[in-house]
Amino acid sequence: MEAAELRRAYDALLAEIEAGGFAPPPPGQWRAEQVAAHVVANDELLLRTTEAVLAGSPWVYYNHNELHNPQLDAIIAECGGLPGLADRLRESSERVSGVIGRLGVHGETLVHTLIRDGFALRVDEPLPWGRVLDLHGRLHLPTHTDQLRALRA
Repeated sequence: MEAAELRRAYDALLAEIEAGGFAPPPPGQWRAEQVAAHVVANDELLLRTTEAVLAGSPWVYYNHNELHNPQLDAIIAECGGLPGLADRLRESSERVSGVIGRLGVHGETLVHTLIRDGFALRVDEPLPWGRVLDLHGRLHLPTHTDQLRALRA
């Protein structure tokens, strides 16, 4: 994935967050603030993993720790709500978009990847790290953008 493509996916997500007007979610689903906090937390995990890959260190990417409501609620409190989350996401998205260009041949580095969506296991296998970042931009971010659109009253 090119940095410009990833930037567009983040910009679409940020536009939804900034548009506001979110209704409470259906039971069992995340509030808009929790969606934004999840992406912020996931960005930090992507950055830690990418730095390890660039340094040649073995690493695993397990997103399951970034999904739990108490952790998300702590990030929300730390950021002071949706406007602060948007600011933090803008900063983390710039950093994630920036590392794409640094990957080069390291994008082929296999990283054991475990991705959960709620309680469903989506991925549990080694993947080239560039592919994981591609999935983030092409699937993960648009999924959460759509999730936010659905929460708009």
